[in-house]
Amino acid sequence: MKVRLVNPSDVSFGTAVITPRWLYVIAAATPKSFGDPVLVDETLDRIDPLQIQKGDAVGISIHTGNALRGYQIGRMARNRGAYVIFGGIHATLYPEEAQEVGGAHAVVKGDGDRVWARVLEDCLRGAPNSVYDGGRVDAADFVPARWDLISRNSYMWASVQTIRGCPKHCSFCSVWRTDGQRPRQRSSDAVIEEIVELRRLGFRYIALADDNFYPVTLTDLKLAARQSPERLQELNLIRAERFDLMSRLALLPADTVFFTQITMEAAEDPQFLDAMKAAHIRGALVGVEAVTPEGLKDIYKGFNAVGENLVELLQTFRRHDIHVLGSFIFGLPSDRPETFAATVDLAQRADLTFAQFLVLTPFPGTVDFNRWETSMGPKPPEVAGIPITRRWLIPHSQRPKLYSPHPVMSAEEIRKNTQEVWERYYSLRVIWKRSQFLKSIKGRLAFLLISKIYRKMYADTGIASDSARVAWSARSVRWLAKPCQKLFAARPLPHLAVPQSRYEYQPSPGNWQAQNRA
Repeated sequence: MKVRLVNPSDVSFGTAVITPRWLYVIAAATPKSFGDPVLVDETLDRIDPLQIQKGDAVGISIHTGNALRGYQIGRMARNRGAYVIFGGIHATLYPEEAQEVGGAHAVVKGDGDRVWARVLEDCLRGAPNSVYDGGRVDAADFVPARWDLISRNSYMWASVQTIRGCPKHCSFCSVWRTDGQRPRQRSSDAVIEEIVELRRLGFRYIALADDNFYPVTLTDLKLAARQSPERLQELNLIRAERFDLMSRLALLPADTVFFTQITMEAAEDPQFLDAMKAAHIRGALVGVEAVTPEGLKDIYKGFNAVGENLVELLQTFRRHDIHVLGSFIFGLPSDRPETFAATVDLAQRADLTFAQFLVLTPFPGTVDFNRWETSMGPKPPEVAGIPITRRWLIPHSQRPKLYSPHPVMSAEEIRKNTQEVWERYYSLRVIWKRSQFLKSIKGRLAFLLISKIYRKMYADTGIASDSARVAWSARSVRWLAKPCQKLFAARPLPHLAVPQSRYEYQPSPGNWQAQNRA
């Protein structure tokens, strides 16, 4: 029985920005008795059905965005006589759908780190269970990825996970429901060993693919100090481990670059930002989402700042040499036609290096989705014979661009204005102006190239109104991405040593203390 792992995608670019980490984690979770699994990432190239043989085990991980393509692959693999196993966030939420639509013999709910081996053993016996519950494994049981299987020249960035779960409860996000609100944080030993392995292979750009790299805020510590000594000690230990990890990242070669995802509150914690800077964390995705108090209230994100205070906080990241990819959402009930221009103006004044502009879409597992699904009633409208509440099953060309009626704007108006914001923010003139932080012409040209690739990958293929534009963008990215990938490559460092811990932590009732071991 050959094990095949497939990352579905409707658009293949030949080169990908970031490695799909789950492929390499589940590869590592595959028992040696099954041999090395075959990895197929469709963001690079489409799967060849003829490679799938009777009796193979085909693992497919899906999120809502690629579920339809995943189901197509699942049915094809089952028709060829393979065992089909689905996992991922979407399959966790809709295991019956994966079986009925995707041809799944089995569905893994939750984390697959530990349960995957049992699934394969059951397939080998010809008797897989219909559902396996992987639960939420403890951080100590996270399986490190098998990076020896990676195609080095196919990805610009590698990825390492340091923590799962997020203590926030944003209405548009499913992470806190699927991964939990209790941060499950890996030890710095496990993380640094995996990162060093990637640097030895020649990856110097690495995404810390976390739900929230900043799991404990200063506000959390203040509240815990008033409420519970035990809770304060727990938070101090989580925070201490973050600083220990960053102290070790700081000892890696100076050309190492990390990117992560954090909340806006980190801007109020200069000590944490200083540690990030020292640790070579040069960029972070920050969910700004909305630029008005009304917009933040719409999405349960009142802890974010607005107006000039928001600009100041975002500029704080830049003053610590941390470049921000700001994420914004359009189509909130409080949005008005003038919101689009106000958002792009704020993004430029805040000195964001990159920005993404998304249209409000209710995703399964979120508060927004549950509220929207309920509002549709027992007989929701249908598109192509499919209930709109199962929108991911609707063919791409027929999917609506907006799912919740807006009080003052049409769906097409929101889509068109969103597209115009992308075009304005990523015009050649504006990108060139943003590139001034780079000293060399070569660096500025590289920044321009990367910006254009990012815009084509995530705007044209996401919100474009016609398939011709999507197809053209996919082709143009193929032409541009290969030379761009070379910009991120570094020479292998096969003898790089694993940095040792530099700090000891002595949490006290009111704070944490770090003492240099020198």
